[in-house]
Amino acid sequence: MAAYVVGHKNPDTDSITAAIAVADLMTKRGIEAVAAAQGKTNPETDFVLGKFGVKAPEIVTDATDKKIILVDHSDLAQSLENLSKGEILGVVDHHKLGDVTTPNPLEMWVWPVGCTGTIISSMYDFYGIEMPKAIAGIVLCAILSDTVMFKSPTCTPEDKKACDKLAKIAGVTDMMALGMEMFKVKSAVDGTPIRDLVYRDYKDFNMSGTGVGIGQLEVVDLSILDKYKAELQADIVKVKAEKGLHSVFLLLTDIMKEGSEMLIASDDPSVVEKAFGLKPEGTSVWMPGVMSRKKDVVPKFEKVFGA
Repeated sequence: MAAYVVGHKNPDTDSITAAIAVADLMTKRGIEAVAAAQGKTNPETDFVLGKFGVKAPEIVTDATDKKIILVDHSDLAQSLENLSKGEILGVVDHHKLGDVTTPNPLEMWVWPVGCTGTIISSMYDFYGIEMPKAIAGIVLCAILSDTVMFKSPTCTPEDKKACDKLAKIAGVTDMMALGMEMFKVKSAVDGTPIRDLVYRDYKDFNMSGTGVGIGQLEVVDLSILDKYKAELQADIVKVKAEKGLHSVFLLLTDIMKEGSEMLIASDDPSVVEKAFGLKPEGTSVWMPGVMSRKKDVVPKFEKVFGA
């Protein structure tokens, strides 16, 4: 029985490309594996897969009686339904270690780098397996996306080294031009349903027993989102109610200005000021220098909710 390699709910480019690459690597190691996703691909990921001619993974949402390899997450709130009814063979991730547990030993690749793709690049080297050109291309794009073209505080020297290596394999001569192409696609929001924008890069977290949702929209110019802010705010209020969460926050990140406006829907909005020392104006707050949900936002909220 083949193992399913799957990323988190509301998959981003790293989650999708990691599933594809790890499935390829595992299969070449003699462990039959197929790439899967918990939801449809977003516009940026569609662009990336199309550019390098790679097929999107199949949709899988339930782990019952399946062998599973998790990529780009290890939190139960972000994972497959009935995960305990499947068998987890491994985890490849660049986030904090989550609350997924297993009864058996497993293969773990969890590194403090900017993207799962950086780890995967080293995995191919470790096992002495050549990465295909197309996979090198999509993994390169994932690293550029997750590190916001090396501007994110999560970016490490290892991410940059991996990009240099992958670009050579993929035949990409101008990484920054490729990155800007991707972010222009990501910034194209006209005609997209508001809920799709909220969920484009959204994750649920269990913070010391408190349910918190955090989404992020990255654009090349924040003014692109001006006419949608009221609708986005109204929809995160709906998401909060539908999921029964304490708070839902949506980061509107300007990659050129290197900062984010946070939209707030919370039972206790004071948690924002407690976490960041910034007082919201109404239901939003501008946060200079905040680019990364993983490094700039989640740890500070976890500290407040865990207090």
